Amino acid sequence: MNHLIAPSILSADFANLQRDVEMINNSEADWFHVDIMDGMFVPNISFGFPVVKATKQHASKPLDVHLMIVDPDRYLKDFAEAGADSITVHYEACTHLHRTVQAIKQLGCRAGVAINPATPTGMLKDIIADLDLVLVMSVNPGFGGQKFIEHTYTKVAEVKAMSANTNPNIYIEVDGGVGSQNIAKLIEAGANVLVAGNSVFSAADQRAAIAQLKRP
Repeated sequence: MNHLIAPSILSADFANLQRDVEMINNSEADWFHVDIMDGMFVPNISFGFPVVKATKQHASKPLDVHLMIVDPDRYLKDFAEAGADSITVHYEACTHLHRTVQAIKQLGCRAGVAINPATPTGMLKDIIADLDLVLVMSVNPGFGGQKFIEHTYTKVAEVKAMSANTNPNIYIEVDGGVGSQNIAKLIEAGANVLVAGNSVFSAADQRAAIAQLKRP
């Protein structure tokens, strides 16, 4: 599988969101990554359904919605209706994870589970066969622009090995501090979806930055 690039609109210019959405449409990016934060599961608040709907209205590529929220089951249907193509919940936020994953699939979305940097990959052993996507957080969730955690390479390789026999076509996504300095090593470890925020939106030529990540 060729790796996918999912620019994070958390790093976009919210005063010019349509412009930045259209930039991604016209770039070599594959997905839009949409970070939803509630100020409880993570110490920050991002945006909710209106921004997701507005992004979907102009986006020509799938919306990869990452719920960094407590009790995400309350809002799965709402995010699906707002335009999510993928919905990823956190292992740490779900009491009945299998039920949540099945609910996402019943809504017609890809189902993903994210793990924080301190969560062992082994916690996914009993659910990985049911997933479309595993998201390995390479920073502690809640803020953009954080420093990449080096242990991520090992965790990605562990997820790749765990899924090899039961779910070989799973998406293994990495979010946080991804850029030209580490993307090749992440792909070598087994990642095939890379979320890029600051490395894209802080670049003078954003489309060129995406193109560089597509050909590391």
